[in-house]
Amino acid sequence: MRIARLLAGVALVCAAAAATVLEKASAHPPAIVSESQRKLISEEVAAFRRDVAAAIKAKNAKRLQRMYAPSFEHTHTSGKVDDKEARIATLLKGDPVIETAPVRDLVIRIPNDWVGIATGVSQIKSDDGKTYDVRWTSVYTREGQTWHVAASHATRIGESKP
Repeated sequence: MRIARLLAGVALVCAAAAATVLEKASAHPPAIVSESQRKLISEEVAAFRRDVAAAIKAKNAKRLQRMYAPSFEHTHTSGKVDDKEARIATLLKGDPVIETAPVRDLVIRIPNDWVGIATGVSQIKSDDGKTYDVRWTSVYTREGQTWHVAASHATRIGESKP
């Protein structure tokens, strides 16, 4: 009987917590944006991408810590996954990375007013000395007026042609 009451109490607490989370999530849903707003937000994301690249080139660790979301993850072409700290360490070492590589076919999609998704193809020099075309995706989220890099993923699509 005590176990049944304990389980019922736990269930009530969980239900109340879930209701609170849902209420908060629905209190501020992402705005559906017009095409002109999408263009402006896309320009914000593009500017943020340039700021990230500048922070990497300056080896500004403190700034990068603020720019990358706490839950950030990057998936390498090898399948290896880095968390925020490992990625920032890679960025500071000066390894070739998608954040600073010249990009072609850049597209920035804006599904709502607080998410930007950038995709592109960059040439990245690998540890084997060869240069490969890498198709990548980076996801950006907004918190207030501040953007963060939330996640990124790179897929090797073939050896680059000179």
